[in-house]
Amino acid sequence: MNADLLKLTQWLSPAFPVGGFAYSHGLEQAIDAGHLRDADSLRSWLLALLRLGAGRVDAALIGQAMAGRDEAELSDLARALAASRERLEETCAQGAAFARTVSALLPHPVAEAPLPVAVGCAARQLSLPAAQVAALYLHAFTANLVSAGVRFIPLGQTEGQQVLAALHGEIDAVAQDAVTRDPLSFGSAVPGADMAAMWHETMDVRLFKS
Repeated sequence: MNADLLKLTQWLSPAFPVGGFAYSHGLEQAIDAGHLRDADSLRSWLLALLRLGAGRVDAALIGQAMAGRDEAELSDLARALAASRERLEETCAQGAAFARTVSALLPHPVAEAPLPVAVGCAARQLSLPAAQVAALYLHAFTANLVSAGVRFIPLGQTEGQQVLAALHGEIDAVAQDAVTRDPLSFGSAVPGADMAAMWHETMDVRLFKS
């Protein structure tokens, strides 16, 4: 169990070459527009993403993949649930990079797929419960966005870590609930974040790909 947990931690660490640092999930546009100005506004934004947006959708996709649902069907669903062109690129490009690298580390290769589907398929080869896999995935997702907030709101490093720590309980709760559900049973309901992702495509100067 500990060996598999260490494997998963490696896959989801910033050192794993998926290029997550290049994507902000629309956060850059929201900061530029003044919607995110401090630790409280960042925490509220991330809480909505976890409860109502990509957080619960991705956790559900991981759960379905680990349960053995058809990978092609899940990949089509993941792509359909991407709210913008850049969100689609974000999940597909990272998923492809993840699959290529993790396939070199596992007995059985993992096909290229949107990131949560690829992670779920790879995690079938681990002896870990789906909720634990989803929770660590959501932690990595949230930590990446906190890192963007620390750099560009800007926040102090300690404030950023306080934001992330405050979301631990929600990360666990979302993971526990979502992995047993079909993502179509709830979908995504974060129009502000989705619009930020769309408006990001029109920004004249930007540092992130999404």
